[in-house]
Amino acid sequence: MLSIDIHTHILPENIPNWNKKFGYGDFIHLEHHKPCCAKMMKGTQFFREIENNCWSPEKRIEECSTHHVSQQVLSTIPVLFYYWAKPKDGLETAVFLNDHIAEVVSRYPKKFIGLGTVPLQDVDLSIKELERCKKNGLVGVQIGSNVNQQNLSEPHFHRFFEACEALDMCLFIHPWEMMGQQNMQKYWLPWLVGMPAETSRAICSMLLSGVFEKYKKLRVAFAHGGGSFPFTQGRIAHGYDCRPDLVAIDNPIHPNHFKGKFYVDSLVHAPQALDFLIDVMGEDFIALGSDYPFPLGENIPGNLIRQHIHKKELQEKLLANNALKWLNLEATSFL
Repeated sequence: MLSIDIHTHILPENIPNWNKKFGYGDFIHLEHHKPCCAKMMKGTQFFREIENNCWSPEKRIEECSTHHVSQQVLSTIPVLFYYWAKPKDGLETAVFLNDHIAEVVSRYPKKFIGLGTVPLQDVDLSIKELERCKKNGLVGVQIGSNVNQQNLSEPHFHRFFEACEALDMCLFIHPWEMMGQQNMQKYWLPWLVGMPAETSRAICSMLLSGVFEKYKKLRVAFAHGGGSFPFTQGRIAHGYDCRPDLVAIDNPIHPNHFKGKFYVDSLVHAPQALDFLIDVMGEDFIALGSDYPFPLGENIPGNLIRQHIHKKELQEKLLANNALKWLNLEATSFL
């Protein structure tokens, strides 16, 4: 059965030392301290250790075969968004990362689909890089849930959404720079608590500001099953009803009318959560996403769907068909 993992991260095996080149910031570089393994260094500080499945397409193909994943959608690691950088430097890093993903896709077009990254601290530069991504064979871009703590509802981002719609480029929105993370460093809480809230922040910002109404053909998917949004949607709707003076200030459409306006991935880990997600989001708007190759992702991509969902038609939707709709691709592209 065809399966497409829409949520996987990749980076180049060798990254320039942008800290030295630009003279500031905590840019990521790799220290290859032992075979098939590297330390991600954030400036001079250790960030995390990664294995070669984070950069080697051949290793990824090998593991995809083991995991029964037909295609991976490649996107950069969110710590490489660099929205805090000077715009021209953010553009340089984005171009480097996008060229790498485009090169991997061109080498293995039957196995990989590419999403770019853009320097959203400058919308004009982002649109230019979006256009270049399109020309280089990428089908969309991944962006963060906020841009230097500015919500995606901010009016100046609308031109970017308009460009994505016009260019038929899909959007994958991933949490990063979680609000309040400085106050919850213990127990890995930024990743366990902050990320779900951050994803809901992005969904609510776009939903309540009317982005989905204004750009009806914009194809958006959110990571991690939509974070906490599906499980607090009733609260959001009630807030709209009881305090429209605070919630309904930019968009008169009730937030209950969200089905069909965006996709989420399937990364919710628990069978009961997947059942609930299907009920809330609808079976046509959930696509396999694993967060490969990181430990907080699904250990074997698609296993929750394969083991818990027994209806073949629903399995096919969740494993591939919904992804194809979001990507606007045909299954024959990979045959």
